[in-house]
Amino acid sequence: MSKRKTWTTEEKLQILEEGKGGDMVSVCRKYGISTATYYNWKKKFESQGKEGLKQSADRRDPEWKKLEEEHRILQKLLIQKEIELETQRELLKKKFGTDDPRKI
Repeated sequence: MSKRKTWTTEEKLQILEEGKGGDMVSVCRKYGISTATYYNWKKKFESQGKEGLKQSADRRDPEWKKLEEEHRILQKLLIQKEIELETQRELLKKKFGTDDPRKI
């Protein structure tokens, strides 16, 4: 099974321009896309302009990016705390023979 083609914004615009000329079905056949794909591109272009035709990975919500960055920072902090606790347990075990502070 072959990998699906990823269309650039310029290629999508070219296909939409050719489809405006008249026979949209033959344009879709020529480029190997479905008419549904053509109409989806057309709808996005009409509502959002050229930005609507960019790849979905390019248009991630800035709020989502902010949350991902915050999550990454929190994970890093959690890992650091776990390392500190493990170090404290090891020191307690060396000094008192147990890592349970209630038994000291």
